[in-house]
Amino acid sequence: MKIAFYGSSLLSSYWNGAATYYRGLLKNLAALGHAITFFEPDAYDRQSHRDIDPPDWARVVVYPATPEGVRRVLAEADAADVAVKASGVGVFDDELLAGVASAVRPLRIYWDVDAPATLADMRGASDHPLRRALPAFDLVLTYGGGDPVTRGYHGFGARACAPVYNALDPETHFRVAPDPRFACDLAFLGNRLPDREERVARFFFAPAARLREKSFLLGGAGWDDRAAPANVRKLGHVFTRDHNALNSSALAVLNIARDSMASNGFSPATRVFEAAGADACLITDAWDGVELFLTPGEEILVARDGADVATILAHLTPAGARRIGEAAGARIRAEHTYARRAAQVDALLRQAFDARRERLSA
Repeated sequence: MKIAFYGSSLLSSYWNGAATYYRGLLKNLAALGHAITFFEPDAYDRQSHRDIDPPDWARVVVYPATPEGVRRVLAEADAADVAVKASGVGVFDDELLAGVASAVRPLRIYWDVDAPATLADMRGASDHPLRRALPAFDLVLTYGGGDPVTRGYHGFGARACAPVYNALDPETHFRVAPDPRFACDLAFLGNRLPDREERVARFFFAPAARLREKSFLLGGAGWDDRAAPANVRKLGHVFTRDHNALNSSALAVLNIARDSMASNGFSPATRVFEAAGADACLITDAWDGVELFLTPGEEILVARDGADVATILAHLTPAGARRIGEAAGARIRAEHTYARRAAQVDALLRQAFDARRERLSA
């Protein structure tokens, strides 16, 4: 199938945490025979912070972030078999939504990479653009969210909805030799966002203040002017080419969910799978559904608050960290790869085509 995908960016992870999710899924969909065209706007300085060159498994169209640029790329939707509008493009989202919803020929898909927040927004706004457009879409796919998100979308009238979780691409994320640049006791990688900052304060900065003898590493954009304990070293934006080294060099790697993801549950971040792919010892904040992906206490360590993080880190040994990290890596490589996710999406696309044919012939 020819798939036209309208998203934030495939080439850059700068202020774009979904980049590796898109890459893993679309690369493996291409391996199944699908022809991918990814349309991304020239916005937020992402093109000057590219992590990868245009890959051989997708055609990438970078368009001007202007009304004319949007019209030009939307004109290509009807040449595709499948047209996908992803959430959070960042510019002209409403116009892209309306354009994909009005495409005549392709299967129309809305792919939500922040479904709990989107559903909360829709509940609070009867005139939300997605509420108006949703009847035109054949299928909703989500970054995660489990049954709560599926029920939420069905409640708004979605024809079909399925979570497609983050996963591991073992060809891009794996263990490497430790790098002195990233040596630390605890590393956290995440951009500074309004719906994450308070949780970062509790789960990262507070343990750092409590464990002055431990070293903490903070990666991600936007943290430069945030006050931090002296034992926290800030890296700024970390290119994806350095993720393996960071995950392989820390004693432990911390995952902190955004507010909406934590309250909904069933939403493991991309970083969980990337770190597990490097056999890193993961500490995560508590959220419903973690056991579906990794077993607490054996393959991942779960913290209810910053005090738990501090206690775990104070007692964690290199041998214990290695044992947990290797168990996590083995589980993720066996059960949670993008090859498996792509096979799931391929089956969902075929089911959606069958459902549309039945609907049109009725």
